[in-house]
Amino acid sequence: MQTLTKQLIDLNLSNRVLTDAQLARFIEGSKQRRYHLVNRAIKAGELLRLRRGSYLLAKPFRDYPIHPFALAQAFVPGSYVSFETALSHHGWIPEAVYTTACVTPGRKSLEYEHTTFGHFSFHPLATQPGYFLELVDREHFNEQSMLVARPVRALLDLVCLKKTEWQGMDWLQESLRIDYENLRQVTGADIRTLKLVYKHKRVIRFLDSLARELGND
Repeated sequence: MQTLTKQLIDLNLSNRVLTDAQLARFIEGSKQRRYHLVNRAIKAGELLRLRRGSYLLAKPFRDYPIHPFALAQAFVPGSYVSFETALSHHGWIPEAVYTTACVTPGRKSLEYEHTTFGHFSFHPLATQPGYFLELVDREHFNEQSMLVARPVRALLDLVCLKKTEWQGMDWLQESLRIDYENLRQVTGADIRTLKLVYKHKRVIRFLDSLARELGND
């Protein structure tokens, strides 16, 4: 076992995503010494580089596998899982989704590809100040915390991202393959909350049309 690996385990950091700045606080000695310890652990397959300056101990040295949703929030702090990823997670769409797609509080879209953990995408949306996390829940899995949009928030985030106009319930049921019984779970309170979230009138019109179809107007 590499020196760095043992040190991280001894410090109860085996399940954490760690940055260069954090490692600098835990590893004594010079920057060069830290650089060599990190590289030796990576070459030994004990430490994984997630992206530049971000690391995670390999699976055999962790107490549990890292969840991709938790990893997404390590990539972009403050982001939350949404779009088709959250819809699939909640069982609203039948297809498997292979990208962990998130809404980012930043202004730029970002993408990360990792050979072990797959593809991650982050997209900014035009939301009103103070309403970024409406209808977004904190979920827990194996001591990991992650922010995940509720189904209706994920749906409207998708509408906002793709600039989709209302096309009737058929689009939701046939194109997205969302079951009508799931749509019936959307409440008037949900719709009123979401009308406070988005800046684009297109999304507000979509919400108004959805409310009329569901009898929630």
